[in-house]
Amino acid sequence: MSDRRDLHQEITDKIVAAIEAGAGQWRMPWVGQQGGLPYNATTSARYRGVNVLSLWLASTAAGYPMGAWGSYRQWAEKGAQVRKGEKGTVVVFYKPLAVTRETESGETETDQIPMLRYSHVFNVAQVDGFEIERPALPALAQRIEAAEAFVSRTGAIIRYGMGRASYSPSLDRVAMPDWEAFIDTATATATENAYGTLLHELTHWTGHEKRCARDFSKRFGSDAYAAEELVAELGAAFLCARLGITAEPRADHAEYLAHWLKILRGDKRAIFTAASKASAAVDYLAGLQTVEQRQAA
Repeated sequence: MSDRRDLHQEITDKIVAAIEAGAGQWRMPWVGQQGGLPYNATTSARYRGVNVLSLWLASTAAGYPMGAWGSYRQWAEKGAQVRKGEKGTVVVFYKPLAVTRETESGETETDQIPMLRYSHVFNVAQVDGFEIERPALPALAQRIEAAEAFVSRTGAIIRYGMGRASYSPSLDRVAMPDWEAFIDTATATATENAYGTLLHELTHWTGHEKRCARDFSKRFGSDAYAAEELVAELGAAFLCARLGITAEPRADHAEYLAHWLKILRGDKRAIFTAASKASAAVDYLAGLQTVEQRQAA
């Protein structure tokens, strides 16, 4: 489906509004107990990039308890019916458009130009005639064990006992405080909060030139550092959802909100780029696991 809607601006405006509504306390709307990463009910494929944010925001606003989504046609093929009056949530994707041009020698060449398209999807809570059994969330101890194994298999060098959490590109090393530095909060245990921070730094680790080679200096100029922090925050959110970990935002989260709002307001494609890069970082980390372990993650 395609029309003259400015999808970049429309989705960016929704995310900006959600951040502003949080009055400086906004956090990525993920809660492992509420379905983790959204997925397509027909294909079982997890949604990626900015679609994760869009579907999370819609789930949070409506209180949907599960992350299963599908188009009107997909639900119909499953024998389900979207209830009258229910509104769909926009998801976007790129579809190649063939463009033919004439070269200087008079020959014709065809280029494939990615064009943004969209469709509407509906949550399983919006349909009748279909039920998905809500999977039991593993015990916290099992989720922590899985998170530790996931991190360990990346092979990243991690040094504990440091003054603060950080990633050094020159040393290619993650620094972390001792586990005792983290505390329980209203929504997460100290260990979950520690892993939330570690996954943030691990996302930074993927940006090294020998891995995902992220460099925002040309695209965002003086805001490059804030853009990389946004990728790390999104990456940590995606990973926490994937691993069933609920963590509080980092201590320096609030100070970046103003920078992120500046970037998003000035560039309607920025959140698409950041979310795409975050998904690519998660893919890279998942690729370091074995096939069996990726399936279990």
